[in-house]
Amino acid sequence: MSLILKRLLSSARRGRLLLGVLAAALVMIGAPNMAGAQDLKVQDIRIGVHAGSTRFVVELNDRVEPRVFGLPDPFRVVIDLPEVDFDLPEERIGDGAGLISKLRYGLFRPGTSRFVLDLASPSKVTKQFMLRPDGGKPWRLVLDIEPTTRADFIASMRPSASTNPNPVAAAPVPAPSTPNVRPMVVIDAGHGGVDPGAIGVSGVYEKKVVLDYARSIAQRLRESGKFDVALTRDRDIFLPLRERVLLARTKGADLFLSLHVNTHPKRSTRGLSVYTLSSRASDKEAAALAAHENKSDVIGGVDLGGYSNDVQNILIDFAQAKTNELSVKFARDILVGAVKPDAALLTRPWRSAGFAVLKAPDIPSVLVELGYISNPREERLLLSSAHRNKLSATIVEAIEIYFETTRSAAL
Repeated sequence: MSLILKRLLSSARRGRLLLGVLAAALVMIGAPNMAGAQDLKVQDIRIGVHAGSTRFVVELNDRVEPRVFGLPDPFRVVIDLPEVDFDLPEERIGDGAGLISKLRYGLFRPGTSRFVLDLASPSKVTKQFMLRPDGGKPWRLVLDIEPTTRADFIASMRPSASTNPNPVAAAPVPAPSTPNVRPMVVIDAGHGGVDPGAIGVSGVYEKKVVLDYARSIAQRLRESGKFDVALTRDRDIFLPLRERVLLARTKGADLFLSLHVNTHPKRSTRGLSVYTLSSRASDKEAAALAAHENKSDVIGGVDLGGYSNDVQNILIDFAQAKTNELSVKFARDILVGAVKPDAALLTRPWRSAGFAVLKAPDIPSVLVELGYISNPREERLLLSSAHRNKLSATIVEAIEIYFETTRSAAL
């Protein structure tokens, strides 16, 4: 074993310092500061299909200076604005036309709101301009998009230094230097902002459902007085998968729960399930779900090509075994049994897959699929406050049992 590798592993065993150093590659810088940015509103969105081109129009209550760039494979046009309120007459997420196959928007990070236009084929922005209010119409941001080649897309739409969506911060975020007095539980509400996640039969977004459950679970954990608690997000904001893991590490998490809801082509499919990390998925459905969830960063318009996973992979290989043992203990041996009286369970409710959000090498981590919002009955149940309160209380009870049993085993 090389001296460098020995030092890496030694650092990992001493504490949570090593991946804290990687924070420099994960901390994002917001959009340019603009006066009155908090008062900006997007009032409507339009897509116009013309011969040989597609026009994307955003109506606003004031002038903006957008940052526009492209990301390939899959091909996307990304439009960053100062933080805005999406005051739209109706939700437009998922709608597309012409060269735009899908549309997503939302808060990307504090200070920056983002549109992501998924393209049907390589296409570039040929015109970009602002129209002043005229004839009763507000400010309008206009982008004209035309087909092009892959090579031209990469050359013409590449982010410049001033539009780099993933700049490297100057200083790392330090990891905690002292152990937590009480167990630290980090609750992760999946998706958010520009990434809505799954969409239910009623049109409800996964990002909203799971945030309600995350807040409910966090509140009960705090009220118990037994735990320190942190949420990866407490509002409708996009958060890259690596930042979720980083936050858990910098908080010194002793347990990480990522909350999601699912959809299935068969509307009869329903039931809660819980996943732990595996390099090989336990079945094809688990593999497909992991692949879908791991695309969240792509949906958000994040270019993942600049991140190296070499150090993280080394640590996972050498340190994950004990961590995963504890993850399985919580998921399979405690949570599934605790939930059974209060919620329907999916067939084989404990499964494993390669979820990126579960890859902290020293934090027991599970991903909980609370149910299927493609099932009308289960969607109504998941949206009811009574079910949310009952299921949240059960999950908190499982967390208490987990820490009681692991603490006893360590004595």
